[in-house]
Amino acid sequence: MGLIENPKTYTGRDLETIFFRPMLTGQSAVDLGIRVLYNMPTPTTIQLWSPCDDILQQYESGWNGANTANRQQKTIEFCRVKAELGYSAADYFSQVYEAITNRADVNLDDLTGTELEQAETEMFRAAIAESLRVSMWIGDTNADEFNLFDGFITKIKKYNSSTYVNLTNLDVDMESSIVIFKRMWEQAPALLKAMKGEGNLAFLVTTDLYDAYEQYLDTHGSDAAYNDLTTGRRELSYHGIKIIDIGVSHHLPTDSLSGPICVLTDRRNLVLAVNTADYPGSEVRMWYNPDEMQNRQRAIFMVGCEILDESLVAMGMF
Repeated sequence: MGLIENPKTYTGRDLETIFFRPMLTGQSAVDLGIRVLYNMPTPTTIQLWSPCDDILQQYESGWNGANTANRQQKTIEFCRVKAELGYSAADYFSQVYEAITNRADVNLDDLTGTELEQAETEMFRAAIAESLRVSMWIGDTNADEFNLFDGFITKIKKYNSSTYVNLTNLDVDMESSIVIFKRMWEQAPALLKAMKGEGNLAFLVTTDLYDAYEQYLDTHGSDAAYNDLTTGRRELSYHGIKIIDIGVSHHLPTDSLSGPICVLTDRRNLVLAVNTADYPGSEVRMWYNPDEMQNRQRAIFMVGCEILDESLVAMGMF
């Protein structure tokens, strides 16, 4: 067996349950460090409700509770996109076959169509997930690449109400890393600071700042620091606030971003939305083209990202 020729098409319910939902829900979504919405009705409108701070009143007859909650509404604009990949038949078979044989429970004497389908699906799904992840951070409609929609960093730079923290006199190194996080926290909006107890604040940073802070922690001579140095750390935090490497440094600089990046916000404030239910023609298709001797993959869907409340964002300006 040296070719994979059986066509595979996912539409409707199969498109959701087999292909997209596994990468956009559960731990896969949590690992992105943001809020992920999948197949919400379009147009996708998010309601932000917050109670008034002062709702206690003098006890007397009558009703005065009409304005005890504030609502902010944001609509996520979707972009229709497609993802396409093409492999030579030999390369494609090698990649899929390797993915199958790396499993401990595989029976090499009986490679069924289901096992081939799972390996093909996972390979394409991983490529789409990575492209979505990078686009949602550094996407810019005015750039030469990753230009289908504006990502979070591009949107933050366009919002005049965002809090910009001056870090221009600081280099990203071991000694300065702690100063960067300290200054970001000190100059963050007061309302954002007040949300710390809810446990969803995060510093979203590029790899250089993440590594510099980890090196800073390594210099502290304690048993815990030694254990972290030898075994590594599952995650970093500053005063209880998680530090998340957004993993885009290998794409920088771009037309509009030079790096480094440091953003402090509530992770629920950043939303990635993907829809495969309300767009006619949404599908994932994998087939073999005998004329070109090429295996091809295509996905058609809608995607968009949005910052729900730009006043709850602090961004460092290096």
